[in-house]
Amino acid sequence: MIEALGRLTVKIYADGAERAGMLEMYAHPLVKGFTTNPTLMRRAGISDYRAFAQEIIACIPDRPISFEVFSDDFAEMERQALQISSWGGNVYVKIPITNTRGQFSGPLLRRLAAAGVRLNVTAMMALDQLRQASECLQDGPSGYLSVFAGRIADTGRDPLPLMAAAVELLRPYPQLELIWASPRELLNIFQADAIGCQIITVSHDVLRKLSLVGKDLHAYSLDTVRMFRDDAVKAGYAL
Repeated sequence: MIEALGRLTVKIYADGAERAGMLEMYAHPLVKGFTTNPTLMRRAGISDYRAFAQEIIACIPDRPISFEVFSDDFAEMERQALQISSWGGNVYVKIPITNTRGQFSGPLLRRLAAAGVRLNVTAMMALDQLRQASECLQDGPSGYLSVFAGRIADTGRDPLPLMAAAVELLRPYPQLELIWASPRELLNIFQADAIGCQIITVSHDVLRKLSLVGKDLHAYSLDTVRMFRDDAVKAGYAL
């Protein structure tokens, strides 16, 4: 397991918003950064956005962390982005590729990039979106471009060819890194690594399965049989 994981070049970022889980992953040597979003924060019961973000930044000061704006108005998004960016040198600001009316965030991306804000353009699922976003960030500082490969897979499409094309599309922009977002299984880490994707965001529950990498399949089969038997006994089933 250690040998297989040690050969990875893709960087693993933990995706979540529970303080305890984030600190657990901060102690994991394979986790190189963190991402959050308003949905994850809401699920975690967070009510004070600023307080949570600043507490996490204080606890994790030396790895990249992405926090997302939550307005649907571009002017307000810009105000929020500038404020979030000011919270720490390791902070990236997530801007959705469009607002809820489908309006492209391009002009905002250009202004923020010109102002030196490190951005994470999020919720992309098509190559034309990636192409437009990369052009907006091309003269700015380091940035991320998040393509939701897992959600693409949810539609019945294989995301691997699209993600491989995305890697090639970003080659002219060395300061921009591609994120394989919303993976569904550990296999996606190795798929992302194989195509040269720079980053993959992984939920805490999937990251906790890292110990399974390379596990003997016969041993895993036996563990599964034992699990079914133990649960049947604990439930007291009888026929």
